[in-house]
Amino acid sequence: MLSTYTYPKFAYRCPTEIGQRISRRIVVVGAGPVGLAMAIDLAQQGLDVLLLDDDNTVSLGSRGLCYAKRALEVLDRIGAGQMVVDKGVSWNVGRTFNGNEEVYSFNLLPEPDHERPGMINLQQYYLEEFLLKRAGELPHLEIRWQNKVTAVEARDDGSTITVETADGNYTVDVDWLIVGDGARSGIRRLLGLDIEGKVFQDRFLIADVVMKADFPAERWFWFDPPFHPNQSVLLHREADNVWRIDFQLGWDVDPEEEKKPEKVISRIKAMLGEQHAFDLEWVSVYTFQCRRMKDFRHRRVFFVGDAAHQVSPFGARGANSGLQDTDNLAWKLKLVIEGQAPDRLLESYNEERAYAADENIMNSTRSTDFITPKSAVSKMFRNAVLDLARQHRFARALVNSGRLSVPSFLYSSSLNTADQESFSGKMIPGAPMDDAPVTVQGKSGWLLRQVGDRFTVLIYADQTALATDMLAQISAVKVNGIPVAPIVIAANAVVAKACEGNVKVLVDVNGRFRERYDAKHGTAYLIRPDQHVAARWRNLDATALRAALARATCN
Repeated sequence: MLSTYTYPKFAYRCPTEIGQRISRRIVVVGAGPVGLAMAIDLAQQGLDVLLLDDDNTVSLGSRGLCYAKRALEVLDRIGAGQMVVDKGVSWNVGRTFNGNEEVYSFNLLPEPDHERPGMINLQQYYLEEFLLKRAGELPHLEIRWQNKVTAVEARDDGSTITVETADGNYTVDVDWLIVGDGARSGIRRLLGLDIEGKVFQDRFLIADVVMKADFPAERWFWFDPPFHPNQSVLLHREADNVWRIDFQLGWDVDPEEEKKPEKVISRIKAMLGEQHAFDLEWVSVYTFQCRRMKDFRHRRVFFVGDAAHQVSPFGARGANSGLQDTDNLAWKLKLVIEGQAPDRLLESYNEERAYAADENIMNSTRSTDFITPKSAVSKMFRNAVLDLARQHRFARALVNSGRLSVPSFLYSSSLNTADQESFSGKMIPGAPMDDAPVTVQGKSGWLLRQVGDRFTVLIYADQTALATDMLAQISAVKVNGIPVAPIVIAANAVVAKACEGNVKVLVDVNGRFRERYDAKHGTAYLIRPDQHVAARWRNLDATALRAALARATCN
């Protein structure tokens, strides 16, 4: 039991299909953050989804904690972002100390005019609660608690699963099975699929404590602090005056002994001193690993989140990466189900997200090796960097207390159309979109709120209106029934007025779109339903747009 949170209990209901065989188009297994996000994304686009979970509540303990800007934007698109922001703790600044001396700091959001902060800290049980609230608003989504998948047969045309309940079993023939049942995935094991990588021989103690403290909402990380010599410590603020403290323990400790309250409290008092009263809220000891499946797709079974890939917690890359998995898969699956794209579009899920997983594993492994060096040479390098960082700026960039989660730039994706003209900036094909403030019919808004769940083409208008016939041609573009929604980004209200008609017009507040997208009059960007850039042009015509849309959908 927690003093700051009461766990909900979700009712088990006896399925009417006990002893029967039924059919479903989409089944998602696992009602953690990633499974819920996957089910919500599909259901809000009108697809019927059955979500199965073998438990009847949300996650035990704070677990996943840090949700990065891109994950918040995904949550915004599926209708849960604002609840997370309202409850969570926003932060952008992280500080790293060697002993008591600060040697490195960073700002996750150094530039202005973004709707979301660099990071939100929020206990995982709240995130799941908010996602369940959103799920309850969707008529196409059914959740069954305490329904456990105990057998899976995967075929080229679908899967058959056996579901166990307190009242007996039933069988489901599934067209598309999406597995989000976590790092110890039962379905991955039932299918005999491997997950490969590295397990790190170190242990960390997580202690959530309730206290009122005037520490700023920042990430603080210590190497070799006086209160925990020769090890590392991490401090984060959470909601409800809860603070997360991670203590490095080493590999040879007894996990059960380290979790005893008297031992945990002694460590925390050494860190905080007697002036900070606190109550112990939750304790866990964990090891960590960097591993992934060879292929995130097995016939018509797709693995998302920790079921597909696992990283150490340094860098907050776990849940953030899992939410981007769902963001990548949902629109592709919808197009294939509705017959608007061929099955090979789904191969790009593994292509793009395996690339992102490798990027996360590389960064997470480097962070872990720096934080917990396992050889004399590695430790010598780490200590030399920390010593140099006290006085030399060049060394501070080498300090690695966890490179924090950033979205993957899918620049090598087969779905991209390569640039044929010169652009500056980072909004290359494959990039996740940068946000920008806009006005919509005179009201303040944000660019990312205007795109998503469909293909969109953004066209910049500088001093004059865009040609009406060009907009009409673009509006008429379709590939296999897939439309493109044009949006004009106008430099100012006068240009916006001249462009009004049958197309949505946004005004580029403070010129941020022009700046971040290197936009000139007529510059156009084709945006995927997951808010990644698919193509861009200085001057767009319908033929080029049609070709890029066909490439982005494998048509």
